[in-house]
Amino acid sequence: MGHHVEQPPVQTASLAEMNSSLSVPRHASRLKKFLAFAGPGYLVAVGYMDPGNWATDIAGGSQFGYSLLSVILISNLMAILLQSLSGKLGIATGRDLAQACREHYSRPIVMLLWIMCELAIAAMDLAEVIGSAIALKLLLGIPILYGVIITAFDVMLILLLQNKGFRSLEILVIVLMATIAACFGIDLFLSQPAWGGVLNGFIPNTDILTQSGMLYIAIGIMGATVMPHNLYLHSSIVQTRNYERSSAGKREAIRYATLDSTIALTFALFINAAILIVSAAVFHAQGMTNVAEISDAYYLLTPLLGTTMASILFGVALLASGQNSTVTGTLAGQIVMEGFLNLRLPPWFRRLVTRLIAIIPAVIVTAIAGERGTEELLVLSQVVLSLQLPFAIIPLIRFTSDRSKMGEFVNRRWENILAWIIAAVIITLNVILVYQVFAG
Repeated sequence: MGHHVEQPPVQTASLAEMNSSLSVPRHASRLKKFLAFAGPGYLVAVGYMDPGNWATDIAGGSQFGYSLLSVILISNLMAILLQSLSGKLGIATGRDLAQACREHYSRPIVMLLWIMCELAIAAMDLAEVIGSAIALKLLLGIPILYGVIITAFDVMLILLLQNKGFRSLEILVIVLMATIAACFGIDLFLSQPAWGGVLNGFIPNTDILTQSGMLYIAIGIMGATVMPHNLYLHSSIVQTRNYERSSAGKREAIRYATLDSTIALTFALFINAAILIVSAAVFHAQGMTNVAEISDAYYLLTPLLGTTMASILFGVALLASGQNSTVTGTLAGQIVMEGFLNLRLPPWFRRLVTRLIAIIPAVIVTAIAGERGTEELLVLSQVVLSLQLPFAIIPLIRFTSDRSKMGEFVNRRWENILAWIIAAVIITLNVILVYQVFAG
C-alpha cells in the first residue's frame, strides 16, 4: 500500500470572473499600452483619500497649519513602494497576496490573517458608511441614522456595474476621483493659502516627534494612508489585464502597473495635501485650531470663505469619497475571502455581509451616542486599520523577496532594505498610536 499524498486544492485564479478580461494590445505604441494597463492604480488610490483621511487631514491642518504636509508626502512615498511590490507579486506569481499567504502559512496562521483582514475591511467600510452618511446629512439634511441605512443601497449600484465588466468600475472610480479633485481645486483657489508656508510644510520637521499632539495626528495620517486591504486588492486587480504570461510579457506588465499606481497615488497625494491646505488656510489662519470634525469643517467653510459654494463642494467631494471607497471595499472583501479560504460566494451576498458588519455598529453607536459618537467611531476605525497593517506588509515583503516564489522578479537589494525600513517605521508608529489611544 503506497502512502496517500494529499493534494492541495486547486487554486482558482484571483477574481476569476474578471481575471485577464481586459485585452492589452500586443504591438501598439507605449501610450496605448500604458492606457490599457491604467486603472487598477486608481482603485488603489481611492483608499488613500477616503473619509478616514479627511478627518486626520482636517485636524492636522487646523491644529498645526501646513507643518504636517511632510507627513502626507512621506506616507505617500511609502505607499508607492509597497503598492508597487503588491502589483509585482500579483503579476509575477499569478497569485494575489491572500492566495500567497494561504499557500505559504499553516492553517491556523491563515485563519488569523483572514480574521485580521476582515476586521480591517469592516473598519474601512465603517468609515465609508459614516462618511457617506455625514455627507448626506450636510447636503440634504438627512439625519445620520437614516443616512447610514441609505448607504446599504449603494450595494445594488455597484453590483450592476460589476456585471458590466471591470472597466466600468474603473471608469466610475476615476470619475468620482476627478469630482473630488475638482471640488478641492476650487476650494483651494477660494481659500488663498500662503504658498510659501505650503512649500515649507513639505520639508520634514523635528517638532513632529517632540510634540505629542502632533505625533498623534501624524500617525493617524500614516494609518489612514497605507491601507492593509489595498495590498491585497492591488495584487489581484493587476491580473485583470490579459498580458502575455511570459517573462517579457510579465516584465512589461510590472513596468506599466507600477507606473499606473505611482501616477494614481501622486494624484491622491495632491488631494490629501489639498484637504490639509484648505483646513490650514481657512481654520488655522483664523486661529481656529480645534476643528477636527468633518461636519464642523463643512459649516465653517461658508462664513470664512464668504460663499456657500465652498461648503457644497466639500459635501459633494465627501460623498464621492465615501462612494468610491465602497467599490474597492467590496472587491477587497471578495479577494480576501476567496484567497484565504478558497471560498467563493456570489458577489451580492458577500457585499451584503460586509455592509451589514459595518452598518450594525454605525447604527448602534448613532442611536446611543448620537452624531458625536459617529465621528469618534471614524477615528477608531483608523486605529483598527493601523493595527492590521503589519499582518499585510510583512508577508508582502517576505514573498516578494523570496526567489523561489518570484523567480527573476525578486526584489532588488535596495527595494528590500527600503521596504523593511518602511515596515519598521509603520509598525513602530502604530505601537505608539495604540499606546496613546489606550493610555488616553
